[in-house]
Amino acid sequence: MKQLDLFTVQQFNDYYGIETTHPLVNVIHYEHPQQLQEHLVNYGIYALFLKENKGCQISYGRTKYDFDEMTVTSFAPGQSVHVQPYPGVKYPKWTALVFHPDLLARTSLGKNMSKYEFFSYTSNEALHLSAAEIVIFRDVLNMIEQELTHPIDKHSRHLIVSNIELLLNYCLRFYDRQFVTREEINHSVVKKFEQLLKEYISTQAQHQGLPTVAYFANKCCLSNGYFGELVRVETGRTAKDIIATHMINAAKEMLNNNSLNINQVSQMLGFEYPQHFVRFFKAHTGKTPSQYRSA
Repeated sequence: MKQLDLFTVQQFNDYYGIETTHPLVNVIHYEHPQQLQEHLVNYGIYALFLKENKGCQISYGRTKYDFDEMTVTSFAPGQSVHVQPYPGVKYPKWTALVFHPDLLARTSLGKNMSKYEFFSYTSNEALHLSAAEIVIFRDVLNMIEQELTHPIDKHSRHLIVSNIELLLNYCLRFYDRQFVTREEINHSVVKKFEQLLKEYISTQAQHQGLPTVAYFANKCCLSNGYFGELVRVETGRTAKDIIATHMINAAKEMLNNNSLNINQVSQMLGFEYPQHFVRFFKAHTGKTPSQYRSA
């Protein structure tokens, strides 16, 4: 399988036969009769793709996603992506925004990139755009593209970065809409999460340690970021808060059983040290386990 390193915008442009108008950023419209080959892409740049036909299957590890038309997927530096073409598809068609991290140096966007968690979403969590959202997405890309064709001046970088930030903020809004419109699916994920959480606390915590968001995200076949945001939108609470609530409820139930001492309760809940359990319990209830038991 071919391995492709795309660590710079220039390397991306060269691979797809695109002219470089700016060394750190580009907007690409790709529609060429070139048969796509299976390959592994190692990214050193940020890339947002608007897939305009169903031309390939992309996967991270064992998670696969069969791309529909008009979906957006995003990749970040340090990620490796397996791309596998579909037989019979003559050529892929997509639009992409690619930009190097250096473009964001000393900018507010550079400091706040961590809030765009969709860059860490796995490929089965792509963003599905409505017709109206496609128009907005294209309009912002057009503004970036116009700046790239404008002679570079002291305003160029600021305007390009501002428009990239605008596009990313729209993607946040569109993802929120996607969470809402998939209410039934989201509800089933939250229900599964709470069932798994109860089972974990009662049967696994003692041997495997404290429950984590990452554990349940993996069980639901979702990335940590997407899972956390789905739970937040569906319940109004973070997954971490829900775990804490179930842990406290389980702790209270165990403490009501006088045959168990506090050290045993701590161990059964997965705490490595009893003092950690005491601090956790007091932080959430205002009382130590002993105070709760004697009340």
